Amino acid sequence: MRPCDSHECSQLNELKVDMAALNMLSGWVENGNTIMIEQMPIFGGYCGMVEETAICDVASTLASFALFHGNYHLDGPIHIRWGITTSRETIQIAAHVAAAIDANTDLLLANQYYPIAGPCTEMCLLETAAQAIADTASGRELLSGSAAAKGVAQDKTTGMEARIMGEAAKATAGMKIADVNKILEKLVSSYEKNYAKAPAGKDFRQCYDVLTVKPTAEYLKVYEGAVKALAGFGLEIKN
Repeated sequence: MRPCDSHECSQLNELKVDMAALNMLSGWVENGNTIMIEQMPIFGGYCGMVEETAICDVASTLASFALFHGNYHLDGPIHIRWGITTSRETIQIAAHVAAAIDANTDLLLANQYYPIAGPCTEMCLLETAAQAIADTASGRELLSGSAAAKGVAQDKTTGMEARIMGEAAKATAGMKIADVNKILEKLVSSYEKNYAKAPAGKDFRQCYDVLTVKPTAEYLKVYEGAVKALAGFGLEIKN
């Protein structure tokens, strides 16, 4: 029996990993576990531009249920240049995909949040609100976020981002799509020019009192500023 060459060994290792994953999945199904399948298509990558990425997103979403017995699907189109889900293009992809699937199935859909700005900045809150508005209007059942600073900076996630996400979603529920689109056009236009100079924000200990786990007066003021800005764009959040 001859030893495998490097290419063959690589293929065998990949097969072992795939089999291990399928065995694990089978165990979850047999145990009656709730299975979440996550997938994040890259806009501007191998998938292509907006239309092509949306097609890939729909296909992988359906596959997560048909092939992997998912109970719900966690999406999150990513911009290849900025590494975020809150860009104009990725929000458009996610919204069209959710609207199409929601109109034709009863599948549970979720979406991930990766704004480019860090916590305790108005830009981070506005990015998060923009995606929450689009997700709600397009029929997503679950919102998963928000991971500020693209989800890659240590201690750069706080509950205030989740708060604006939830409040924006509630304020959007029941709105007409035409009105939502007008809000999103103004909102996304207000921050997308700042990607290259997005504020890094502050870490959790600078945003919250770690003993009481309450946001600082500074962050509450930033939050109020974001709520005011959203009102100017047409979305009223009642505190």
